[in-house]
Amino acid sequence: MIRTDGYMNDLGRILVKDYPWGRLSGRDVLVTGASGMIGSVLTDVLVSKASEYDFQVVAMSRGMDGLKQAFPERSEHLRLVSHDVNKPVGDIVCDTVFHCASNTHPRAYSLDPIGTIETNVIGLKNLLDMASDAGDGRFVFASSVEIYGENRGDVDAFDESYCGYIDCSSVRSGYNESKRVGEALCQAYGSQKDLDFVIPRLSRIYGPSVRPDDSKAMTQFLFKAVSGQDIVLKSKGTQLFSYCYVMDAVDAMLHLFFNGESKNAYNVSGKDSDVTLLSLAKRVSEIAGVDVVFDMPDEVESRGYSKATKAVLDISKIRSTGWEPSYSLDEGLMRTIDDLSSMRSNQVRC
Repeated sequence: MIRTDGYMNDLGRILVKDYPWGRLSGRDVLVTGASGMIGSVLTDVLVSKASEYDFQVVAMSRGMDGLKQAFPERSEHLRLVSHDVNKPVGDIVCDTVFHCASNTHPRAYSLDPIGTIETNVIGLKNLLDMASDAGDGRFVFASSVEIYGENRGDVDAFDESYCGYIDCSSVRSGYNESKRVGEALCQAYGSQKDLDFVIPRLSRIYGPSVRPDDSKAMTQFLFKAVSGQDIVLKSKGTQLFSYCYVMDAVDAMLHLFFNGESKNAYNVSGKDSDVTLLSLAKRVSEIAGVDVVFDMPDEVESRGYSKATKAVLDISKIRSTGWEPSYSLDEGLMRTIDDLSSMRSNQVRC
């Protein structure tokens, strides 16, 4: 990934936050899914602080090529590790963990449903075992709005106690259900092994660090926009969802790491970022100067699509800890499109 001026400015807005970074001194901090959209930004933030506060960042992903591409500049405080979390961690020992690895988009859910479940359950268990044996650090499990399932029509927004409906007979449910099991597994380790953990439940995340193979609707809108193509909407677009710019998502995860109450889950969403899919497509099209067209999904895509029609998050709980999102939807979209356009321009010149 090319780190544009805009990206670095956004990163700087996190780095100036008055977090007690000294708590990480002398620790090995593991980030799984480090080459992904969230993990790469989180790793950049941590590495930027590692020298000053004397800690090591262990960036883990299944492929070393992806890691080297994500982090081309070397640092003595950054260790790149190619490892599948679904396998035992071996000699990797970290007491502080941000577990961001997961299949997170429709094609991955439908083409690799087994791997989707494994990473959120077996992979998580491997890491929980390691962390609980390693010391007195804190574990952050990146969960999802998907754990709420479908809105039963009895609330406008999901708070952390809500439990909607999930059709467990569908392939798509593997992601939702395994994230639920993952949260339950964290609670089990907290109870039985006194593991200190916190769970950010993230809304739909977007940003310039998104991977090209991501098949989420938002991502496809953005890539179409920066290439000057019409945005393709594969439904009527009436679905109402919460969204969050990746910089806000990473900042929330760090805030919860330092300030969240142990063994608690917190909803995370952006500022003024509850919008229908059609409205989202129109906003992206207006920023990029392209049109919106409609086209139904193919069979593989449709198997991985969420059946939810309304998934809006109530973020009162995380707000009560002192965190506020910084980016509105329009601001996040403009920053993402600007950065992706700059990266595309640089790649073309190269």
